[in-house]
Order: sequence, then structure tokens, then C-alpha cells
Amino acid sequence: MSDGHGSTPDTPPGWASNQPPPYGDAPGSPWTAPGSGPGAPPPQPPPQQPHGGQAPPYGQPPPHRPGPYGPPPHGFPPPPAMRPGIIPLRPLGIGDILDGAIKLIRSNPKTILGLSAIVAALGAIPVAIGQAVMIGDLGAGLDDPSVLEDPQDIGFLAQYGGTLISYAVQFVAVTLLTGVLTRILGRAVFGGKMSVGEAWQLTRNRVPTLFGLVAIGMLVMLIPMVVVIAVIAGLGAAGADFGALFLVGALAILGFVAYALFITTRLALAASVAVLERRGVIDSLRRSWNLVGGGFWRTLGILLLTQLITALVALVLSFPFTIMAFVVGMIGKGSTGSQIGTAILIAVGGTVSAMITYPFQAGVNGLLYADRRMRAEAFDLVLQTAAIEQQRQGWVHASADDLWDPSITPSGPGRYDQTGQGAPWRDS
Repeated sequence: MSDGHGSTPDTPPGWASNQPPPYGDAPGSPWTAPGSGPGAPPPQPPPQQPHGGQAPPYGQPPPHRPGPYGPPPHGFPPPPAMRPGIIPLRPLGIGDILDGAIKLIRSNPKTILGLSAIVAALGAIPVAIGQAVMIGDLGAGLDDPSVLEDPQDIGFLAQYGGTLISYAVQFVAVTLLTGVLTRILGRAVFGGKMSVGEAWQLTRNRVPTLFGLVAIGMLVMLIPMVVVIAVIAGLGAAGADFGALFLVGALAILGFVAYALFITTRLALAASVAVLERRGVIDSLRRSWNLVGGGFWRTLGILLLTQLITALVALVLSFPFTIMAFVVGMIGKGSTGSQIGTAILIAVGGTVSAMITYPFQAGVNGLLYADRRMRAEAFDLVLQTAAIEQQRQGWVHASADDLWDPSITPSGPGRYDQTGQGAPWRDS
């Protein structure tokens, strides 16, 4: 029967009738747990753990056994990270970065491979012409060895002109391609696509900054190289013996290689910063320097691995065309038709290899930038929040590009500062 206050004889006063009664062991309390109370057997200690382990003290929960995901707090593996686009929205591993660079190409192949093919052809054609002339002269030298005795027949332009022109073209074209691909990558992280026109529209105002970054990078590399050459030349002019020149030269080369690796690694993210965060030249360099600072060796290792992969891929893709070009040039013995065929084959091989390696390298650099921000600034929280909203709306809005700009969207609550080291606890 009810006492008029919502309680019954089965529930204590003040306790709702639709809730289970609280169990207690207080002396004299009528509300005791099942199997307890007067006349109940005393509690038994828990069984001993196997393998000779000690059981935890009575009344404490047993420790969690480590599983394949580590010791989960509730006995369940952690949920997988969100992956609306080419990468999971969490700090990235090496496999995530390489896989994401490949998925970048596959996510928008017409735009990415089309742009890369144009840039690769512009850089490969001058080199192909010079190499075709040299191979043709080698073929002609089989019948007339005097062709090879006079270096003027080959000429400086045929030997080095194509390479110099190719470097000049790549300086312009590859810089523009890197900026456009970085902008496409910023959208592809959320699963969105971007046309060539839209990517160029968003990137063209960053072109002066990109050229400034490349120019400063070349200057930073050339100055120590000139110093090394000047020191060696000065020692030679002073009459130093060969052993001293060799020792100084070897040490200088090793020092320059270490310097080049250090500088290029610390500044590797500057292009991504300039495009996605819309910063100036000096600010982009400073930002890249600070972001890489917490993970220098990891960044260096990934960049070296990427260079090795791209070199092997380029060799495999261009090797058949190079062999066919050499055979055509040697059989044609310098004829106009054979030189044209040789140049075409070499250009095709260089274009095919570069149209794959260029976007792959750009993708790795862009994803390294995203990874460094996730680790240093908890930027993955910003990306996850935006991805949830985009999934709710059912599409990727162009405003997602603004998420990369810290002046518009801070990287996590209270975790961003101008040094890029706002959350060192995530930097692992």
C-alpha cells in the first residue's frame, strides 16, 4: 500500500517507485544486497590469478589486460578515426601519408594528372631534344669516328642547353603546380573535389609568394656552395698538396650535405603554409621552421623515403622509353628522322614519370604539413568538427578552405600560438 508520498513498502521513503532500491550494508538497514544480511555466508576472497600472479585486494576491480589496442578504459578498442577524404582525421603515420598522396591522385585524376602532364612535358621536351642530338651523334660516330673527336660537333647547347632550359621551365611550372595541388589537397582531406579553374582562382594570388619561397631557398643553398668552392680554389691557388685539398673538400662536401638536409627539411612546409594559410614569404618560412622543429627527424626520414620512392618510380616508368630511344638513335645514326623519334620517346618517358612523381611529392609535403599541425596544435579536432558538420549537410562547402587559416579558425581550444608549439603533449 502507498503512504501517500509515492513510496511503497518495497522502497525506502524519498526513493522513486520506478527506480531500484539502493543496497547498503549499514547496520540495521532493511535494504541489503541479495545474498547479504543476517545469516548470509561471509564473503569469499576472489580466486587467485593464473600464472602465479597476485590477486588484487578484495573490493578493488581487477586490472585490465592489455589487448591489441593497448589497455582500453572500458574493455573496448578505440573507435576508428573519421575518414571523410584521403586521410584519417588524426595524427598520421608514414603509411597514412604515402597512402594519402596516392589517394590524392586517384580522387581527382583528370585535374591532377592533366596539370602534372602539362608541367612534366614542358620540363621534359628541352632535355629530350638535347639528349636526342647526343645519341644521334653517337650513332653517327659508328661510321665516322671523327664526329666524336671534335666536341664542337656536339656543341655546348646540345649537351647542357636542354638541361638549363628544363630547369628554368621547372622553376616556373613546378612552383605553380605545387601551389595548385596543395589547394586541391586542402579540399580532398574532407572528400571534396576541385576543378582546375577553381584551383587556379584560389591559388593565383599566392604565386608571387611561391616564387619568393623558391628564390630564397635557392639563395640559401647557393651561398654556402659558393663559399665551399671559393675555399677549395683558394687552397689550390696557395699551393696546398693534394691530400690537404682532398681532406678539406671531403669535409666541406659532407658539411654542405648536412646543411642542405637540415635547411630543406625545416623549410619543407613553407609552400603549404603560403597556400593554405595565406601567409607572406618570411612568415611562411618562419611558420614551417617552427612546425618542423618538434619532429625534425621524422620529417627528414619521410622526405628521404619519398625521394627514394619517386626516383625508383621514375626510373621504372622512363626506362623502357629510354632504351627504345637509344636503339632508334643508334640505328638512325644521326638522321633527322631518328633524332625526332628519339626526342619523342625520351620526352614521353620523362612526361609519364614526372606526371606521377610531381603530384605524389606535392601530396606528401601537404600531408606532412597537416600531420605536423595535428601533432603540434590538435588541428585534428578542428578537422573532425568540420567533417561532422559537412556530413550533416551532405556536402563539402568551399568555406572548408578557411579552416586551414589559423587567423580564422584556431587549432583547438587554447592550443594555438604563433610558434606552432601550442600542444607539445601531442607531439609524438
